[in-house]
Amino acid sequence: MIRSFIRGSWLIPIVGLLLPAASKAIPGSGDPTPLNYGGNTYQLERSWNELNKQLDSLDTLLGPAPDLDSSDDLAAPELPSSLMDANHPADEALSQEDSLPDAPLSLPGLAEQKSKVKSVSLEQAISIAFRNNPELQIQRDRIAAQGAAVASLSGAYWPTISVFADLEGFQNGSTTFSPYGNNNFGFGPLFAKEGQTPTNLALIDIEKKTIRGTDGPFYVPAGGGLYADANGVDSQAGLQLNYALVDFARTPRVRSADAKLQQFEQQYANQLRALQLEVSVAYYQLQLNEQLVRIRDAVVRTDLIVLEDTLNLKQAGLVPRVDLLRRSATLATDQEALIQALADHAVSRRALWTLLNLPADMVPSASDSIKLAPAWPLSLEQSLLAAYDSNPELDAILATRRALALQQDETAAQLLPKLSLFASIGGMASVERTFNFSVMGDTCCGGTFLPLEQVAGYDWSVGLAFNWMIFNAGATTNAVKALSLQEQAANQSYAATRNSIRLRLERAFLNHEASLAKLVSARRAVGASKEAFRDSTLRYKTGLTNEIDLSVTQTQLVNSLVNRLIATVDVNVTYAQLLRELLPMPRDPDSTIPTELTLEGFSIRELNQP
Repeated sequence: MIRSFIRGSWLIPIVGLLLPAASKAIPGSGDPTPLNYGGNTYQLERSWNELNKQLDSLDTLLGPAPDLDSSDDLAAPELPSSLMDANHPADEALSQEDSLPDAPLSLPGLAEQKSKVKSVSLEQAISIAFRNNPELQIQRDRIAAQGAAVASLSGAYWPTISVFADLEGFQNGSTTFSPYGNNNFGFGPLFAKEGQTPTNLALIDIEKKTIRGTDGPFYVPAGGGLYADANGVDSQAGLQLNYALVDFARTPRVRSADAKLQQFEQQYANQLRALQLEVSVAYYQLQLNEQLVRIRDAVVRTDLIVLEDTLNLKQAGLVPRVDLLRRSATLATDQEALIQALADHAVSRRALWTLLNLPADMVPSASDSIKLAPAWPLSLEQSLLAAYDSNPELDAILATRRALALQQDETAAQLLPKLSLFASIGGMASVERTFNFSVMGDTCCGGTFLPLEQVAGYDWSVGLAFNWMIFNAGATTNAVKALSLQEQAANQSYAATRNSIRLRLERAFLNHEASLAKLVSARRAVGASKEAFRDSTLRYKTGLTNEIDLSVTQTQLVNSLVNRLIATVDVNVTYAQLLRELLPMPRDPDSTIPTELTLEGFSIRELNQP
């Protein structure tokens, strides 16, 4: 199929390209003499044969192209329904309620209803993104968490007061056994054995009216013992106070956490700038793709009209079949461009939806018409100086450096002495019952046990604790060194970021100037192409030109329209890129975020120029 099509319709262009290459000077002659194609067509045929081999290989790789019907029915195939649904026009404007995001942990299920296409303006889209964007919400949560960490560490300046209490029930059994008597230590008659001096205790025997000696009540004979069980309840309660009087690591620890908080706040402001740029670019891309769909659709409609005219002329025998095939090929190519434009438009809607974090069944559409951004009010040098002034991206790195320096002080303070105050006061009470006595050996130990014992009391204490680490095998020194190296790396990160900001701003500024210049040329090209297409259409209808001239003129008009559209969008995109480097944004997540689309009314402080 491809071979026959090439031989039929591309024969004249190929011959035209090969003719200059086939003419060469005859050796030994001063003037070039053209080859005689009537008798020598070897080179031309060899080129055709080589081309046919390549086309055969292409047919094998991609599969053969479908043959055209002999009825010349060149109707265009229908577009995919899913693609058409994704490009459905907006039904109404997006409301505040419709823009509320789905729950963070939810997953979309099978849609019971078709997606709703709602129109949204650029300013509204930026406001929704500031409220809904998940990445921005993550940064807000990080700031809140770090703020809580700073407050937690600041509590180290205050004493800690704690209440302690416990209640314990117990039971135990114990055996008291003594292999030696305790009457030889001079403890007195209470520990003496019967008949032992000094004077023993005596008991009066009333029946015999005699006085007899007895062992002391606390005498324990050798080998005597006693087994007893005991159970009861112990309890205690009180207050305890601890206060660090001297802690050299406390202040740098709190200040380091506060510097970390400032770093997160600066990153938040920079993320606001970046998000506004992302939303603006996505919105401009959506506008561009919507206009491209309109242009491509208009081109296809024009192709269908011209194809119908060409088909009527061909059936009347006024034009050859090759004109019909060329127009059919042009229509197919333009249909491909339309299909791709529809796909790009659907994808750009989804890209904007992602940044806005809209509900799963909501599809955004651009309601703003394409308007040219105003002129950039600053020169390149002024823009650079203003971009460096209070830049949150650079200030975040400076906050990182401060945090690292303070962490070094905190780490080094581990080798310094610490002094703290402690105090406590409390009370205790217990009840213990002893029972189940069992004597071992001679009578022993009965006087040393109380059947029921109740104890109550209190205690208090106050003191100072001193701690000074004098050796830890260089752990602290190496930790400080590591933090110092990280601080040096932050210095280099600052330099790299500074250069990156300059490159981004200069690229945006120069591309903005180029886009404005290209837009002027594109407008002239559109005006000329419109006139040319109007003239070519009239000439084609009167038979003064053929379909090829009309097709070429139409292609030039389409290209000029697309170039003007792209140049206009490029002006807006580069303006948004410049705005991203200078846009003032709040550091506090609780502050209102302004939606600034231009630099108008933005006050830039006077900078001291060297």
